[in-house]
Amino acid sequence: MKKLACLFGALLLTTCSAFATPARTAVLDTPYNTLLPLRERAALYDDILSKRVKQLLPDLMQRTNIDMWILISREYNEDPVIKTMLPATWLETARRTTMLVITRESDNSIGTYAIAPYKVGDLFERAWDKKAQPDQWQALSEFVAKHDPKQIAINQSAIWAHADGITVTEHRKLMDSLSEKYQKRVVSSEPLAVGWLETRIPEEVELMKSMVAVAHAIIAEGFSEKVVTPGVTTTDDLVWWFREKVASLKLDTWFHPSVSIQRSDEKAFDHESSFTAGYGKQTVIPGDLLHVDFGITYMGLNTDTQQHAYVLRPGERKPPAYLTEALNKANRLQDIFTGNFVAGRTGNEVLAMSLSEARAEGLQPTIYTHPLGLHGHAAGTTLGMWDKQGGVPGDGDYPLHVNSAYSIELNNAVELEAWGKSVRIMLEEDAFFDASGVWYFNERQRALHVIPSQSTFSHRF
Repeated sequence: MKKLACLFGALLLTTCSAFATPARTAVLDTPYNTLLPLRERAALYDDILSKRVKQLLPDLMQRTNIDMWILISREYNEDPVIKTMLPATWLETARRTTMLVITRESDNSIGTYAIAPYKVGDLFERAWDKKAQPDQWQALSEFVAKHDPKQIAINQSAIWAHADGITVTEHRKLMDSLSEKYQKRVVSSEPLAVGWLETRIPEEVELMKSMVAVAHAIIAEGFSEKVVTPGVTTTDDLVWWFREKVASLKLDTWFHPSVSIQRSDEKAFDHESSFTAGYGKQTVIPGDLLHVDFGITYMGLNTDTQQHAYVLRPGERKPPAYLTEALNKANRLQDIFTGNFVAGRTGNEVLAMSLSEARAEGLQPTIYTHPLGLHGHAAGTTLGMWDKQGGVPGDGDYPLHVNSAYSIELNNAVELEAWGKSVRIMLEEDAFFDASGVWYFNERQRALHVIPSQSTFSHRF
């Protein structure tokens, strides 16, 4: 019976594809037109970096009471923060030993300097005359003494890997080069580094709107009859289609996509396998609920999205009502959760409140949301992990700050009588938190993708 269903599904998809309307292709292609040529990307990247430095660092350094921030990296072992400050044409890679020094002046303005063997773009003033002082570490020491900072921040953190970029070797060389007076003034840059990484400026917000639209378009195309033929296409085929599509658009991805299937069988849901493609290479058949976890990298920023698609059975014109209702319940969980975002609340507080409210409504929630931006799993407030629903020590205790982006990642379990087991609707949509609350960069999934699409189905019949 399954073989017959697969054959029918494959025949239906082949027939429908032949009658696909040009309008559908145009809709899918439209967001891709926002992607810039590489030269224009580089120019915009450097412009945004300059604005970030000028707009964010004065207030962040004052808020954290840091007078000097020293970032040091050797080539091929780059500090995660220094990579976010290098010009576009450096491709986020240090050269030899690169030292960036940011100072806070008495008028609260900032100075940006490079003690490096090469010019570091136009943003950082060259502050090392190699002929006058051949020793780079001594040049740094002299620079510190000249500015006489009260607090010298370096990237050390026990909580955020993003803010823990100075290596043991570089730390030792730095401390050896400084006088005892300045050694005592060295502190962790953690609050400054996290603030720098988590805060988005208006230009980045606009960029992320278009990025998420592109990511959604790629998912819609992947979850369509253009790519999926029931009985033929496998989850592994889909994964590699997503990789090829990203490459064709001159984009990057910060993680390997995963595609998994939930269906009416005896297999129980495995949360860990859903993240790691542990379900293996499965062939898509009618009646499947597909799930994708997918992200793109563009202009130094990242997206992270999870959505679902349903593969129609012969005779079906839309997904079963019980799957639509399951999606609605997951959307309700999103609303409960994002409604609890308040500046100053910790991630653990928001997590506990949201789980309690959701359970009181009869939902079966799991919440594991993370900051998003210059990294995929970014620095900032963590709001649960799939295996830590009681709270996350450290970054879960960090308070929410406005003007920060989050990947609203969670799932809700629903018992399905028709399947004789539960289904997990696993959603992840990118959103922004500002003074108005939480809003999505490009809306969120409110209806299942359908294969074949309803528009194609209607056109055919």
